[in-house]
Amino acid sequence: MTTAGMFREGLTAIVRGSLSTGEPLWKAVRIVNFSWLTVLAALALSVLGIYAIDVGQSPEPTGEISAVAARQAVFLVIGLIACVTVALPHYRYIGLFSWPLYAAGIVLLIVLIMPGIPSWLVHPRNGSRRWINMGMMDLQPVEIAKIAFVLAVARYMRFRSQHRRLKGLVVPGIIAAVPIGLITLQPDLGSAMLFVPALFAMLIAAGARLRHLTLIVACAALAAPAAWPVLKPYQKTRLIGLYKQFQGDTTTAFDINYQALTAQTLIGAGQAQGRGESGSRALVHYNRLPERHNDMISAVIVNRFGFWGGLGLMGLYLIWMGGAWMVAASCRDPLGRLIAAGLPVFIGVQALINIGMNLGLMPIIGVTLPFVSYGGSSLLSCWIMTGLIVNVAMHKPRPPFRASFEYADDNGPDPMQATKPYGRSVGFSGRALTR
Repeated sequence: MTTAGMFREGLTAIVRGSLSTGEPLWKAVRIVNFSWLTVLAALALSVLGIYAIDVGQSPEPTGEISAVAARQAVFLVIGLIACVTVALPHYRYIGLFSWPLYAAGIVLLIVLIMPGIPSWLVHPRNGSRRWINMGMMDLQPVEIAKIAFVLAVARYMRFRSQHRRLKGLVVPGIIAAVPIGLITLQPDLGSAMLFVPALFAMLIAAGARLRHLTLIVACAALAAPAAWPVLKPYQKTRLIGLYKQFQGDTTTAFDINYQALTAQTLIGAGQAQGRGESGSRALVHYNRLPERHNDMISAVIVNRFGFWGGLGLMGLYLIWMGGAWMVAASCRDPLGRLIAAGLPVFIGVQALINIGMNLGLMPIIGVTLPFVSYGGSSLLSCWIMTGLIVNVAMHKPRPPFRASFEYADDNGPDPMQATKPYGRSVGFSGRALTR
C-alpha cells in the first residue's frame, strides 16, 4: 500500500472514531468534558493578549490594529488550527511519536548552541541564543521541548512503578536533565526552571512517594548557593536588583531595576478599576516600558484594567489549569493522565513567574506570559497543549491499559501492587511493566 493510501485509511479511521472497533464518532468521543474550560480560557487569554499588545504599540487609539498585534492574530489562527489537528487522533497514537519528537527537540536545542552555526540562522539576542530563523517567523525550540518532554515522560512511565523507589527516579530525572542542561547553556535559565515542576507533577500523579520528592527538593535547596559562582554577570545583576527592590533602594530605578520599577509604576497607576484606553496607551508609551509586548505585558493589562483585571487574568489561568487537572483526574488511562497532569504545570508556573516579575516579587528572567505575550512559537505551543488536553478528555481509553496509578498503602504487604477499579488487583512484574 502506498503512503498516500495509508494516510487516507488513517484519516478515515480517525473520523470513524476508533482504529480498532470502528465505533461511530458520537460513541467514540466524549463531547461534554472538562477540557472546554481550557479552550474557553485559552481563547479569552489569546484575545486579551492581542488587545494588550495593541495598547502597548500605539500611544493613542487609531481605529486600526497595530502591525505587531495583527501578526499575533495570525499566530492565533495558526494556533487554533494546530489545536484542532492535535485533538483529532487518539492521544495513544500521538504517544507513538513521543520519543522521535523528544529527539527532534534535543537536536534543535543543540543547534542553538553549536559553534559555527551561521548568524542568519541563529542570531543571538541580548546575549542569548534561543531562536532559529524560519523566514516568516522565529522558531523557539524550547517550546517544542516542553511538549516533547511531557509526552516522553508519560510514555516512559505509563506501565512502570519503579518511580516509587528513590533510585527509580533516576531515569525520569535524566529525561528532564538533558533539555534543562541544553536550555541553560543558551542561556535561558527561566525556561529551564519550568521542567522541574512539570516533572514533579507527573511523578506525583504517577504515585511517586512525597518523601522522596521532598528529599530531592531539600538537597537542591541546600546546593543552590553553590550555583552563584557559575551564574553569568547579568544573571547576578538581576538577583542583586531584586534584593535592592526588597530593601526599598530606589537608586537603581534608572539602572538595573528600570524595567521592573517601571512595570510596578504602571501597575500601581491602574488602581482598582484601570485607566481609560487613551490614558493607558499614553502611560505605557511615554513611560517607555521595555518589552511591553512580551515579558512585561501583564503590567500593560493591569494598567488598562486595574486590580480587578489583574485578578481576572490570574483567574483565567486557574480555569485553564483546573480544567486540565480535572481531565487528568477523570482519565483512567495512565498515558492520558500524565499528559494532562504535566502540561498545565508549564502554563501555570510560567504565568506565575511572569506575573511575579512584573510585581517585583521575582527577578526578570525573560519568561513570557502564556497565550498573552507576543510570539508565534509560544502561542502555537500553548494551543498545541490545549489540543492535547482536549484530546485526552474527548477520547475514551482503549485497552490494553492499566486503569490508574493506584498502589497499596506504603505499609501494606506489597507496595508494587496496582489496583484496578474493576474489583480486582493486578500486580506488575518487571517484565510486564516494561512492555
